[in-house]
Amino acid sequence: MEQNDSIDSGALQERYRQAKARRSAWEGLWHDCYDYALPRRDGFSGHSAGSRKGEHLYDATAMDAADQLAASLLGNLTPPWTQWFGFKAGPDLSPEEAESLSPLLEKTARIMQAHFDRSNFAVEMHQAFLDLVVGGTASLYFEEADPGELSAFKFTAVPLNELVLEEGRDGRLDGTYCVSAMTYESLSHRYPEADYPMQLLQEAKRDPQQKFDVLETVLPDETAYRYVASLLMGSSSILSTGRFHSSPFISFRWMKSPGELYGRSPVMKALPDIKTANKVVELILKNASIAVTGIWQADDDGVLNPANIDLTPGSIIPKAIGSKGLTPLDMPGRFDVSELVLDSLRKRIRHALLADRLGQIGDRRMTATEVLERSAEMALVLGATYGRLQSELLTPLIKRAFTILKRRGEIPDIALDGRLVELDYRSPLARAQAQRNVQNTLSWVQSVLSMGGEAAKAIDLPQTARYLGQALGVPGDLIRNEITPPSTIQPVLEEQKTDAIRDNL
Repeated sequence: MEQNDSIDSGALQERYRQAKARRSAWEGLWHDCYDYALPRRDGFSGHSAGSRKGEHLYDATAMDAADQLAASLLGNLTPPWTQWFGFKAGPDLSPEEAESLSPLLEKTARIMQAHFDRSNFAVEMHQAFLDLVVGGTASLYFEEADPGELSAFKFTAVPLNELVLEEGRDGRLDGTYCVSAMTYESLSHRYPEADYPMQLLQEAKRDPQQKFDVLETVLPDETAYRYVASLLMGSSSILSTGRFHSSPFISFRWMKSPGELYGRSPVMKALPDIKTANKVVELILKNASIAVTGIWQADDDGVLNPANIDLTPGSIIPKAIGSKGLTPLDMPGRFDVSELVLDSLRKRIRHALLADRLGQIGDRRMTATEVLERSAEMALVLGATYGRLQSELLTPLIKRAFTILKRRGEIPDIALDGRLVELDYRSPLARAQAQRNVQNTLSWVQSVLSMGGEAAKAIDLPQTARYLGQALGVPGDLIRNEITPPSTIQPVLEEQKTDAIRDNL
């Protein structure tokens, strides 16, 4: 981070207020989504920390499906303690250069993965996925850890209520404002060289646990990103400034409608069904309460006092001679149709939140073909979402990690530009998209080999093996340049060599 102190804090804070005012149109929708799908999250629920929440909820289908979807995204995109990314030689390198570079790239990928595994990435990434599923927009704050820490990476999932975004280059979420509350002890630790106002020092002396709002701003510049941290206590309270080569805030969306800045979530799509299901369960419980206790009527005969009646077994209720006393009131109808409506609503909610597609396989006797079809269907459903997450989350995440480790000297100084070195996504979801091509290739090879004779000469077996290894995510340093063919194909290759010698003669 390069220092730059020519910053107008007042102008930045006014720009933040304008961006926050534009965000206010979304807050009502976010309030409903969090109330029904993540009710214990502070911010948009309208409750203070520690207060009782969720008392108006009667159906937990949405909460369970949202949690399953967030966990499935973590397991399918960035599975913990699994090599979910790699590097491979770009198209500008020759085959000889690519093969010589392959072991170095695999070692680089393993070093980066080790830093991800030793950090708090899995914990914070899951929290960010929860915001993505419920609110449609999430952000991960990617910092460099202090020297001597176990990992070079430090992550923080930024709550959606603290996040204000601006659209920057090429429609990306480049401009970021984040307001967080810190005590003076935390401020002095994070910004030790800042000049704090006298008002803050006096208030912190009276109450050491009092928190102060800090605005962190990251805006795109010509060649980098400008960073400013300031107190929301005046126009000249700048705590720190600097410049980043890549933004530490990695913001991403589930789905985006044309002309909108913030993303739309699957919970938003299912919100009408979620509210209806919650109301149906509430009515069922009220009807059950009436069915258990009943509705009663009594004559006002001067003897019976309804306030003293206790409807318990064995109780004796006094009444006047000749009066009807306490009699039950018959209900006009039954509420059995609610079960049919509720079952349909729950199915639609789980379908909208992909709980019926990304969940665990219920039938353990599924064939290999069924598993492949399930993977292909999952890749088809999540194709647009995965493409957006790859562009807005995975690529910036790996690039920033690559820059941090390269500056520290832990990985070689090579260019991750897509020409010399390019990213290789190896997550389960990325591999699911390649399963169809692998299956088609294997089917073609088996069909051609069954023909025998001249047809088998069309297969380049070493190149086919390399392609299958790359499609299945096999590390590049495990694939030899010269591959010994299977014994069943050896006669075919010998025949090819003989024909080649004859042609040369």
